[in-house]
Amino acid sequence: MSAAGYLLPYDFSPLTVFSFAAVLGLYGIALLRMPAAERPGPLRIVTFVLGVMLCYTVMQTRFDYYSQYMFFVHRGQHLILHHLGPILIALSNPLPIARYWYGFAGPGSRRLLAPLGWLYRLLQQPAIAAFLFVGLIFFWLWPPIHFDAMLSRQLYWLMNWSMLLDGLLFWWLILDSRLPAVSDALGYGKRILLLALVAIPQMILGAWIVFSRGMVYDVYEVCGRAWPMPPETDQLLGGLLTWIPPAMMSIVGILIILRRAMHEDGGQSNRQSRQSRQPITEGSTP
Repeated sequence: MSAAGYLLPYDFSPLTVFSFAAVLGLYGIALLRMPAAERPGPLRIVTFVLGVMLCYTVMQTRFDYYSQYMFFVHRGQHLILHHLGPILIALSNPLPIARYWYGFAGPGSRRLLAPLGWLYRLLQQPAIAAFLFVGLIFFWLWPPIHFDAMLSRQLYWLMNWSMLLDGLLFWWLILDSRLPAVSDALGYGKRILLLALVAIPQMILGAWIVFSRGMVYDVYEVCGRAWPMPPETDQLLGGLLTWIPPAMMSIVGILIILRRAMHEDGGQSNRQSRQSRQPITEGSTP
């Protein structure tokens, strides 16, 4: 197969292609509409596009074929959809650009967005966000559910889209660029706690897959594997991808949050220091 053949969709989904094309198209148009002073730098733009294209690649290229016929590739697919892609998108801070998308919606569309706003605020409650983030992983990896999802086209697409959307919601909550002191953004301490809490169940699940005796996911035996790899090796690699990289993502997230917290504390200290050094003018209260 030629290189171009690997870039073509294995299971073409008009909705998926349209959704990703619409996001990138609206992002580009919004960038052009933004005042130059507000426009993000090249690094943020590249980070956003990279996050979107990674998610598109694992859903609408030949990668998706291997995801359906190799367990460890499937786990890599969900690692990108649920972690890496959403992390890059959240780090790019697309909210200022997204405000310009709102201008494309008419009054009727804006009324329809109101219930979505209520649902978004509900899903962004820390306990609900953490439960959904971990719960979806366990749900789709529960052997009977996983068996059905890999054999049903509708369930397979529902699984992948749910992982992507939930990843975006969770990592946006964690990596929200707004300052908690002056907004309703989640506090830094709570974000770190959430990252630690969601890492532990994922590590336990990955370890269970790694050390399980016998085949946990026999659907890949039914459908056949894309490569002549021993089933035990496929399951071992898939368990490791479920165990180690997600924990590393939580550690990276904690480091990013700690850096932001220290930067914010340092900025406040500098402002207080400058104010304390200002001379007291005549008639002012010491």
